[in-house]
Amino acid sequence: MTAVLSLDRVSKSFGAAHALVDVDLGVRAGEVLAVVGDNGAGKSTLMAVASGAVTPDSGTVRVDGEAARFRSPADARRLGIVASPQTLALCGNLDVVENLYLGHEEVLGGVLDEVRMEHDARVVLDSLAARIPDVRVPVQALSGGQRRSVAIARTLLGEPRVILLDEPTNGLGVRQTAQILTLIGRLRARGHAVVLASHSITDVLAVADRVVVLRLGHLVAEYDTAEVTAEELLGAITGATAVRPSGAGRETGL
Repeated sequence: MTAVLSLDRVSKSFGAAHALVDVDLGVRAGEVLAVVGDNGAGKSTLMAVASGAVTPDSGTVRVDGEAARFRSPADARRLGIVASPQTLALCGNLDVVENLYLGHEEVLGGVLDEVRMEHDARVVLDSLAARIPDVRVPVQALSGGQRRSVAIARTLLGEPRVILLDEPTNGLGVRQTAQILTLIGRLRARGHAVVLASHSITDVLAVADRVVVLRLGHLVAEYDTAEVTAEELLGAITGATAVRPSGAGRETGL
């Protein structure tokens, strides 16, 4: 199956710092691909390139195998690729509906179509089993996990094909983390391709189908999560152990 989104020998530097070096990866429809690595490994830069927020210095971003040039996240969104950033980018004083449609409001007869937006907000949140008490409650009144659910639900407006999640469980408690992992599983069941950047090996093994390891900007290993242990992933992330170049894991870089 052709990857919905792929990076072909993508490199990006910021001055003398090489954030990504000849990175190759792809994600298919109905798959959760996790990207793991230590701080500074290049995870956030990879997500920024995939979402159109950062232009690579070299290499090619492909959608359905065809080269695509993103000048902004709007270009990526038009091709069905959307991101939920680690910072959430929600307005606490606005309610859930207003946050979901901020910048993409529905208009009917020259005025906001509040009825349609509220209905559609309930539909998308219900489809993800998001535990939101009321779509008209201000976001600042929600828990961390509920706010993250709203941020992820916002990516579903327009029926995207690829959803990029940057550290979606960062700072959440055990129960809230479980809710977000369940939500990610629902995205996969809906047929979306999901790219999950995370520092949590436990979360990755719980929800991802495949995992790639970044180290100092290089993609050094790829594994099927059903056939890799937490110890192997930790060793690949830190460089403490050699990556396993056969079976579920294959050496892809250093």
